[in-house]
Formats: sequence, C-alpha cells, structure tokens
Amino acid sequence: MAQVLEFKLPDLGEGLTEAEIVRWLVQVGDVVAVDQPVVEVETAKASVEVPCPYGGVVTARYGEEGTELPVGAPLLTVAVGEPEAEPESGSGNVLVGYGTSGAPGRRRRVRPAAPVRGARVNGAAPAPAASAPAVTPAAAPGGPVPVISPLVRRLAREGGLDLRGLAGSGPDGLILRADVERALRAAPARDGARPAGAPASAVPAPGAAEVRVPLKGIRGAVADKLSRSRREIPDATCWVDADATELMRARVAMNAVGGPKISLLALLARVCTAALARFPELNSSVDTEAREVVQHPYVHLGFAAQTDRGLVVPVVRDAHARGAESLTAEFARLTEAARAGTLTPGELTGGTFTLNNYGVFGVDGSTPIVNHPEAAMLGVGRIVPKPWVHEGELAVRQVVQLSLTFDHRVCDGGTAGGFLRYVADCVEQPAVLLRTL
Repeated sequence: MAQVLEFKLPDLGEGLTEAEIVRWLVQVGDVVAVDQPVVEVETAKASVEVPCPYGGVVTARYGEEGTELPVGAPLLTVAVGEPEAEPESGSGNVLVGYGTSGAPGRRRRVRPAAPVRGARVNGAAPAPAASAPAVTPAAAPGGPVPVISPLVRRLAREGGLDLRGLAGSGPDGLILRADVERALRAAPARDGARPAGAPASAVPAPGAAEVRVPLKGIRGAVADKLSRSRREIPDATCWVDADATELMRARVAMNAVGGPKISLLALLARVCTAALARFPELNSSVDTEAREVVQHPYVHLGFAAQTDRGLVVPVVRDAHARGAESLTAEFARLTEAARAGTLTPGELTGGTFTLNNYGVFGVDGSTPIVNHPEAAMLGVGRIVPKPWVHEGELAVRQVVQLSLTFDHRVCDGGTAGGFLRYVADCVEQPAVLLRTL
C-alpha cells in the first residue's frame, strides 16, 4: 500500500513569505527521486529550483504556472512505497545545493496513483495538473504559449501584447523579454497603452484611468524592508566631498601592469573593510530583545545592484579577507547572477554592511536607507571634474561625494564621522590603505 505524502512550499530564505510558480519540472505520474528538483519558483529575490524531499510517484500538483503560493501551501503529493516507483526515504532537504548530493534518478512514466481525497489549497479544490506542453516557435491560437518567465508575461500584459502569435528567439522558440520589447516597439500605439519601458506619466490621455501597480514580488519585498528600516532604526546621515583624483590614478596604474582588471567598486570595498576594522561599531546589528549591539567579527559586504527585476543587494562573503582582485571577480559574478535572476537566497542575505554606488545613475549625493538589520551604509556619488583647492591652488580635480547613513543606537556622530573621514582620506590618498595591509 503506497503512502501519500504532501510536500509543501518550503521557507526559501529570510523574510520571504510567498513564491510564484515559474514552471513545473515534473508531471503527474512521473517517478521522482529524493532531492530531485520538481518545480522552479520565483521569489522576491531570486529564481530557484525546489527539490522534493520524498522519492516516489507524483500524484497531484497544486497551482498553475504563474500562480503565487504562500510558504507552507501544498506544492505536490507523492505516493511513497509504490513498487513501480522504487521509492526512497525522505531527506528533509528543500533547496538545491543545501542537502543530499546524490544525483537525481531517471524519470519514468507510470500509472498515476489515486489522487488524495479531499486535498485542498487554501480551502479550494486542487487544480488539475496540466501536462507540460512541447515548446514551439509560435503558439497556435488557444494553445500553450512558450513563455516560462512571469516577468515576460507581465510585460506583455501591460503592453496589451498577445503572446500567442509571437515567435520566440530563445531555445526551442522560448519567448524572451527582448522579443516582447521588440514587438511592443513595433506595434502601433493603442489608446491608453504605453511603450515598453515608458513611465506611466508618459501617457497623459484625457479620461485615462489611474494606474495601480501591486506591491508584490521584489518591489513588495523592497518596500517591506525599507519600511521596517524606517520604523525601527533611528538613522542619521553625514557626508563629505573627497578628491578622488589619486584613487583614479592608482586604479589606472594597477590595471596597466597586466592581469585581471581591478574595478573601482572593488577599491571602494577594500577601503570599506579597512575602515570597518578601525570602527567595528558600524559592522554590527541590534538585538532588540536582548537590548544588545552585536558586533560581527567578519564583513559580509552587500552592494546595491539595479536589475530588470528591480533593486537587489547581493552579499560578498568575507570581504575583509579578500584583495582587490578577488573582490572584482566576486562583484562581477554576483552582478551577472543578479541580472539573470539566478541569485540564491544565501547570496542575498546575511550582509553586515552595504556599499551603495548610486553614482552610476548620474547623481552626486543621496541619503541611503539602512539595509535592515545592518547598522550602516556607505553611499558613493558620481566622480566628476570640479574646481578644487589642491596644494593651495585652484585646480580641476575628480571629486566625489561620500555619505554615511548609520544607526544612531550603535554609535554617536564621533564614530560615524571618524569612519567617513577615514574613507575620504583613503580615497584622497590611497597610500593610507598601506597602513592596514
């Protein structure tokens, strides 16, 4: 007699309460092995493949592609103990790379076991599982659409584009974001419609309805985190202009000797870790229940990265132990993963300090909001030529504005000012860093 076990959507990371089903990797009747990925979901932070902790026959799936489920809602049921399935015991693992390293077994089609009686999701009867369609270059009218990204579907929906007649340029005809944007640019403007990428304010049509954008997914997660930061952290900001001419020259000299190129962000990160070693109060968090400030013995450095999915903050682990070359490589790897939407929850959590280079947006200054539960964030504006008094004479120098937002519970202005002044000194005279090597 087969035992039917229910596998629920697991907790996929700190603060995440729901996920959207991007695509199913198994069908009803498939045999799955322990820790075999069964569904790809997209959270507010990343896309991940979720492995099933049970081995057996899939008897039911809950939710169509594009459906958003809360953590703890049923994902699928597996019949364990079916002779044809060669079942294995459950592992308890929930994320790829976090558990058993055994290779997933070969999938086989078998006679589906009887569905679970009375199984429901949020009080509703389970939706029948749809078989996975074969992806074709263009979907027939009324047929399945070769799109797996909910972001692409949303972009098409907002632009009024029918995906069923669109040929995809991806593998096996998969419709990509670029295909949708190209089609929207080529389509004649409709009443009330706006071109892809255009802000809502670009459509001032008489009698047009107001636009409501749900605060969900990554935008919702950012809103929740920033709101919590404002509620809980009594923050303050100080700033200073610094002459970055010598730092820029140092980078040019470092990259002129050959080898991997060093990024400016890596040099600024190296400055941050050196400053945090001198002012550890800013590399901390507040335990409100214990009423204690927890100073961390390591620097897990977050950095703000703008992507098509919104703002994310990947984390460079043990940044204090990395040189400029290693930091450059890790920044590049995490940035690429952020843009591809493949960052894991572990790469998006656990930061102790954040570096925010908003100068890439062409602005000079800002007052960053602390990335809860961290205690501080360093903001860096654009580096531009400006008149500057250098060695007693007026000269044109490369000037940058640095701003530090900090949790006033962990330190006073003297500590924050000392940290920021040390950062500025390193930017103006990179040789200052040699004292910490």
